[in-house]
Amino acid sequence: MADNRCKGCRDDYVVDSKQIERVLASPMFRSDRCVSDREYETRLHACMSCPKLQGGTTCLVCGCIVQITAKLKEKRCPYPGEDRWSAEAVS
Repeated sequence: MADNRCKGCRDDYVVDSKQIERVLASPMFRSDRCVSDREYETRLHACMSCPKLQGGTTCLVCGCIVQITAKLKEKRCPYPGEDRWSAEAVS
């Protein structure tokens, strides 16, 4: 029987740190579209303590790679009913 889940939600798919680093090294992440390093670390800290994080990289709510999404200013935490990034920034 076929596994119809997205590949990021399957247990056999792993995104490694080299892949994430390659994406973050692209020109798009060296612009005014990105949050400061401090805010980025705050966002990642919130993600790492989230019950919806799978494998240290994948958000089970939206399917994104949190190390990439957390870098972009226009993105918000998709946690249902709570923006964990805002809550983390205040505490």
